[in-house]
Amino acid sequence: MVKKIFLILFLLNGSFTHAQTIKTDILVIGGGASGTAAAIQGARSKLKTLLVEPGPWLGGSMTAGGMCVVEGNRNLPSGIWGEFRKRLHEYYKTTRGFDTAYNATLRFEPYTGAAILKKITDTVKNLTVKLNTPFTAIEKDGTGWQVSITIDGKTTTVKAKVVIDGTETGDVAAKAGEAFVSGFDSTQDTGEALAPQTALPRIQDITWIAIVKDFGRAADRTIAKPQGYDANEYACLKGKNITKMLSDGKLPNDKYMIKWAGCGNQYPTTIDDLKPANRDAFYAKARLHTLGLIYYLQTELGFKNLAISDEYPTPDHLPYLPYIREAGRSRGLVRMVLDDVYKPYDRESKLYRTAIAVGDASPGQHYGEGTAPKTNYQPFMTYSIPLGAIVLKDLDNLLVTEKAMSVSHLVNASSMYPSVQMSIGQGAGATAAFCAFFKTTTKKLNARVIQGELLDFKAYLLPFADIKQNDPYWRSIQQIAATGLLKGIQRTGGNSGQLFFMPDSVVSTAEVEPFFKEIYARAFLWFNKEKPAEKFTQGNLLSLISEITLTDPKTVQISMQKAWKTQYKFTSDFDMNRSVTRREFAVLANKFLNPFARTVGVSGRMVN
Repeated sequence: MVKKIFLILFLLNGSFTHAQTIKTDILVIGGGASGTAAAIQGARSKLKTLLVEPGPWLGGSMTAGGMCVVEGNRNLPSGIWGEFRKRLHEYYKTTRGFDTAYNATLRFEPYTGAAILKKITDTVKNLTVKLNTPFTAIEKDGTGWQVSITIDGKTTTVKAKVVIDGTETGDVAAKAGEAFVSGFDSTQDTGEALAPQTALPRIQDITWIAIVKDFGRAADRTIAKPQGYDANEYACLKGKNITKMLSDGKLPNDKYMIKWAGCGNQYPTTIDDLKPANRDAFYAKARLHTLGLIYYLQTELGFKNLAISDEYPTPDHLPYLPYIREAGRSRGLVRMVLDDVYKPYDRESKLYRTAIAVGDASPGQHYGEGTAPKTNYQPFMTYSIPLGAIVLKDLDNLLVTEKAMSVSHLVNASSMYPSVQMSIGQGAGATAAFCAFFKTTTKKLNARVIQGELLDFKAYLLPFADIKQNDPYWRSIQQIAATGLLKGIQRTGGNSGQLFFMPDSVVSTAEVEPFFKEIYARAFLWFNKEKPAEKFTQGNLLSLISEITLTDPKTVQISMQKAWKTQYKFTSDFDMNRSVTRREFAVLANKFLNPFARTVGVSGRMVN
């Protein structure tokens, strides 16, 4: 009898344990590029974080989707993205032909990328990762959220202060009640000159990528003819330089990523195709289309020696996921549009002041012939992603990344890129940590505190090409630039453009006077009294510091002269009459005036 009672109690205890509610500060749903980075950052910010991913791998498009030739953000090794890139360089540094140059295109085997991300997450305190764990429901729970997830076939409840939707298609936000827009926005809606006159519900095609391996010239690895195969679907490949196309997707260890536009494995997509109820059937067709391409490559183009690598333990060895470029977009606190890329300093809103991530990916346009208008982008500039673009307007403490962000269709063509999303995910993780730590909501965000946390972990706010992370004053320059006191200089070349700080150029009075007058009352008196010349001098800067900090001018001058080369390591001579450089100005203004401490609203305007 006693044994039976103990057995019953044991079984009941087991069921109670399983039914227990998991409580966490941050819940990240979706372990793609953004979701993984968000979870790492949230945990590194010392908040209890849970990451649930429905599939067996971390990395999303870059790994489980096979998008493993990554060009975007190669000049911007921001935070966790830079860490991931460095780990891959270390892994492949002895591999024949692997390019480890600072800004080389990143090429890696998908399972290696997934393994490196898993290894990083395994070493992060406060972080729990659950793979093969889908979510099934979400509902509001006070200021936080209650989410149902499935672990080993059983439903478990998670209560989280903040939820981050890291899914490729905004599934969490959609289930929480967010209404999405999709396709081309109209120019009347966004104000973008390059947008069409009327909205068009056409989204970019998906691609089911294939990773193939060269098994040697004599090998015949021809696969069985796929169901529904039609050689005419791939006929435009005849006459093309297939060797060159393969080389563009070259990976380590005699492998190649096949992601071919036109009549390759690009597949026409509608927003309805991506809805959860329709995905499985649609994905099955897209997979068959890619298998057909491989069969055509082997039988019609003579590449019998190439076959799908066993990279993925799927029945057809294709990736777990398709490469999705576009889905539904949410309504955020702000919407990022093309003008925020091309002329961030000339807009009424100053979204760059709230930057939480950076990007430089060239915008893609992947549509079937004649099915969508072609956008004639000007050379595409590097840019910053504003805080408000990941914060939902009507749903507190639910952040969005990937294709669900609040950006225009034309911006999404760049911001969706996996390496950009890894930078955005880190920003989302810091934002969630802010809300959880301060027990507040996304209605009361402090951009400066969030940005400060990101800078602590070497994440870029502004995408300067000429100020590297090993610069001793990288942080000072990032902070000053985020205020707008000194603005970046955009320069184009070819189809792209970069942002430069130009640290050795001199400061003009015209560029700094409006800012000082905006935030410092005493600056009006100083400029009217001193009337500085066209070029701001070292003496002008020290005098202004003295005025605003109410410090004796002679004391400021003497202490600065002593510290000029010893403490600040400036290479120029101390000379009160010499024009001050942008580096010197940024370092000293940041230290003594600290304009970065001034609060900014979500639109980037200063809050007094």
